[in-house]
Amino acid sequence: MTDSADRDASPDLPIRLVVLFGGQSAEHDVSCTTAAHVLAAANGGHYEISAIGITKEGAFVYAEEAMAALADGSRSLPAALDVSGPATDLLPAVMSKEAGQQVVVLPLLHGPLGEDGTVQGLLELANVPYVGAGVLGSALTMDKAKGKEVLGAAGIPQTRWLTIHEPLWDTNVEPIIDELGQVLFVKPANMGSSVGVSRASGAVELRAAIDKALRYDEWVVVEEAVDAREIEFAVLGNTELSVSVPGEIIPGADFYDYEDKYVDGAAQLVIPAVLPPDVVDQMQALAVDAYRALRVEGMARADFLYEENGRGPLLNELNTIPGFTPISMYPKLWEASGKSYPKLIDELVELAIDRHQRRAAKRRVS
Repeated sequence: MTDSADRDASPDLPIRLVVLFGGQSAEHDVSCTTAAHVLAAANGGHYEISAIGITKEGAFVYAEEAMAALADGSRSLPAALDVSGPATDLLPAVMSKEAGQQVVVLPLLHGPLGEDGTVQGLLELANVPYVGAGVLGSALTMDKAKGKEVLGAAGIPQTRWLTIHEPLWDTNVEPIIDELGQVLFVKPANMGSSVGVSRASGAVELRAAIDKALRYDEWVVVEEAVDAREIEFAVLGNTELSVSVPGEIIPGADFYDYEDKYVDGAAQLVIPAVLPPDVVDQMQALAVDAYRALRVEGMARADFLYEENGRGPLLNELNTIPGFTPISMYPKLWEASGKSYPKLIDELVELAIDRHQRRAAKRRVS
């Protein structure tokens, strides 16, 4: 395939925006909710929107019900898109367009087989612009264990942590407690939305937490628990980056879990977070450093733990496909920073086209 269609795209034709949602990970339902709100917010006059769902079994389907509801007006969309419809092949469905029309794919696939570089690699092979981080950036940020190694090499401050690989784990948790302390957080390395995450105190709870995390991934990250505030920033851009005002999460449970994020919304989101200006500057700079160290482009949410009377800001992770639900932090941070939801989508699409053209120019060099 060539990129001539991108170079010759007509400004008179609406951009064909293909929204990919669903997926095979445990975050399937979160993706369906996110996609519904993105479809409702996208500028219908600027885009010709298509929705393609991925079932939990990995089949691609054209989301006819979602498209019919969208045709009746964005208010007709359900709270979450239904992954049903006639089966389709992804690439022909994505590439179908009018002559001279620009196509951009917006992956809203949280978790493995969507946020981890797999779909991004497929879209690279298809030579199609897509929103968000590329293959390497997606893979590094999805894999918390490997991402922490890269961030550590870049000098980004983090909590103390270690990695367990299931085939090599001897089930002895005492060395972990000796190294990291009695109270710990256990996470699947390749998962998000707090799926499979537990707070454990002591050996019995730690074994149970590791077993739970291993149901989702063969790699598990164990982190020390810290007395810290949870602060997040939204980052946007490819080479020139913008960072939002800070937001603070005050969890409704022991930590910011799945229910807090997507079900009952019991957590309090304080935007902007009350922090000294120099601390905000420090965190924003660290967010940029981490974004670049992990080769992220497009967007990411940078999550920090802030030890006010200790080590200061500690980066927890970057999320390259953050939630876009009404109670999600990423769009709220940009709204508080003066960027509306529709405008945010527009900028992400522009960034996708910009990166694709920049990379295509390198491929054309003989």
